Amino acid sequence: MTIDPWRITGQSEIDSYVGSRVELAVLLANRLTATSAHGRPVTPPSSGDERLAAISAGRAESGRPPGPLTSALTAADADRLAEVAAELRPMFGAGPRIVEAAAGLNRLLVRHGAVPNLHGDPDRPLVLAFHRPDAGLVDAWAADMGTALAMVIGVGQAARLGACQAGNCCLVFFDTTRNASRRFCDLSCQNRAKASAYRARRRA
Repeated sequence: MTIDPWRITGQSEIDSYVGSRVELAVLLANRLTATSAHGRPVTPPSSGDERLAAISAGRAESGRPPGPLTSALTAADADRLAEVAAELRPMFGAGPRIVEAAAGLNRLLVRHGAVPNLHGDPDRPLVLAFHRPDAGLVDAWAADMGTALAMVIGVGQAARLGACQAGNCCLVFFDTTRNASRRFCDLSCQNRAKASAYRARRRA
C-alpha cells in the first residue's frame, strides 16, 4: 500500500484511512503532550477530564465533530491516550533518530495488538483497519495510529512526519505538500521564524 494517492497528489483517496489516523496522532500529540506552542509555553492537560475535553475540542476544531467513538471515550481512556501520544511523539521530526524511534513504535504495535483486519456493517462496504474487531477503544486507536505512522515511515516518507522548527514551539504536523518542504506547524510560526531571522541579520 502507498500513501501517494492520498491528499499529497489529490488523486483518489485510497489511503484516506491512513491519513486520518496520522492526523489523529498529530492531534493527540499536540493536545496532550505539547509544552510550547507558537512561541509560548503551554501546560498539557493533567487530569482525565481535561484530556477528554482537549481531545473533543481538537477534533471539533479540525472539522471532525465527536462521533460515536469519541463520545464513548472516558476520562480513564483519555489518560491512557496521553501515554500513547507521548510514545508516538518521537516519530515526528525524528530525522537521524528514526531507527531508535521506530523501535519504540514496534513495541507499541505489539502491546496494543495491531493487526490488519477488515471491518464493516451489513449495509456498508468493508474497510481495512489495523486493530482486532474486539479491541477496546484505546487499543484500537493506538493500533490504528501506530500502524499508520509505520506505513508512512515504511514507504520512505518519514520526513513528512514533521516537528515545527520555529523557536519555542513543539507542535507536530503531517506534511502533505508535494515536495515535503513544510517546516512549520502553521503560518504564524513561519512568520515568527522569518521575523527572527531578519532581526538576526540586522544585528549582524
